[in-house]
Amino acid sequence: MLSKRTSRTLAIAATALSVSTQAPAQELAPKEPVTLINAFEVPADQVETTIEGWRSARAFLETQPGYIETQLHRSIMPKARFRLVNVARWESADDYAAAIQKYRESAAVGALKGIVFHAALYVPIEQEDGS
Repeated sequence: MLSKRTSRTLAIAATALSVSTQAPAQELAPKEPVTLINAFEVPADQVETTIEGWRSARAFLETQPGYIETQLHRSIMPKARFRLVNVARWESADDYAAAIQKYRESAAVGALKGIVFHAALYVPIEQEDGS
């Protein structure tokens, strides 16, 4: 199992390169919490390098306002299209957008170039009641 810190970094790195920094904030309330779900298309021989890049991105993003947590998942299916999936939580779409913009402007962004990301921000619409 990944440490809390490792999980945070992976989620952030993946999202930093692929999610628009404009549209989400226009569709959500300014301070509504959001969940980033980001699936990575990674060649088998680049998984470990991608994880290291994710860790680097997480180290940057977890210091940004609005960051809550992140968790990186690795597929156990050998032929999975998405070998890594990152799930991160942010206080708001605005906080996420600002953090990603700062990340894109930083030197750390190069670590994940060439990886295909499929990322979007989500809000819950239904929840199990626990009974």
